[in-house]
Amino acid sequence: MLPDDTRRRIEDIVRGACLEGQSDHCTTARNFLCGRYPTSTTVKRDFQSKAIVKEEQAQLLEEFCVSQNLWLAGLPDENTYITRGGEARVYFDTDHRHVIKCNDAVYYATWLEFLNSITLHNLIFRNTAYELLGFTKAENTLYAVLKQPFIISYGRVELDDIRKLLEFNGFENSRRNDYVHKELGLILEDMHDENVLLNSNTLFFIDSVFYTVSPLK
Repeated sequence: MLPDDTRRRIEDIVRGACLEGQSDHCTTARNFLCGRYPTSTTVKRDFQSKAIVKEEQAQLLEEFCVSQNLWLAGLPDENTYITRGGEARVYFDTDHRHVIKCNDAVYYATWLEFLNSITLHNLIFRNTAYELLGFTKAENTLYAVLKQPFIISYGRVELDDIRKLLEFNGFENSRRNDYVHKELGLILEDMHDENVLLNSNTLFFIDSVFYTVSPLK
């Protein structure tokens, strides 16, 4: 079950409150946007109409990154490039223990939604938490540059094992590989065997897509 402190922080994220007591770059950037924009409780609705808001937030993030020394010169060296997922370019980090993911937030209507999703991932899946290194641009596209532990998979993940673990933490399987936490107001998508890895009999959730919705009490 999710600890009470984690649940309280999730509730703060869903209701659009700033998170106190954390100084990591992701939380700081999220709080920066959160003070200016409401947190969405609709999923993939009016996606196109939010394009202007997303562009406004992108410009604000660029200004924020310059002021906070979080603006990066560019994407990592192409010699370290591994693959591209649905929304991220993945590179091998120079320490050989992490990967660098450059994410363009294409799955999210706004950058605040994206930062909420990363913050939720870090709260719920702590063993694969992201570190936000900063932001950069390539071909006029804004990317969040994230560092994450590199996990080697030593076995095939059973979808039933993913379901059991998520259900233990209060999520319900809504359809196929998507889940919902009605009490907390969360939707979690794409929990299949490419986004969850098995190592030493432990499941590692390496990619997640969270959305916030109105909780059902």
